[in-house]
Amino acid sequence: MKKILVVEDDPVQQQRMCDILKNLDVLLSVADNGSSAVEKAQAEQPDLILMDIIMPGVDGYAACRSITTGETTKQIPVIIVSSKNQEADKVWAQLQGAQALVGKPYTEEEILTQVKAFL
Repeated sequence: MKKILVVEDDPVQQQRMCDILKNLDVLLSVADNGSSAVEKAQAEQPDLILMDIIMPGVDGYAACRSITTGETTKQIPVIIVSSKNQEADKVWAQLQGAQALVGKPYTEEEILTQVKAFL
């Protein structure tokens, strides 16, 4: 069974993302900050990570960079899901190793399209 790690510090957004993904045949794991995301990525080896950018402590960009350059995690695709969705944000996300960026507010279809593309 495929595993998805949802990294979101806002409990409402985190629950919404999990609600969208719950109908897929996947195991869900959650983290609410970047450092926890890196730890869970190393420990759980998810098949995909959906990552917010603006979080306390280690932000999503730094966590993404750490995951996508880590020896044991570099094969895990990361999709950034953030309100920071200007062209410069998309370019910066790609430079950190992200596969895609989905802007908030997002639709269920936008999330599922990206998830299906990378699982």
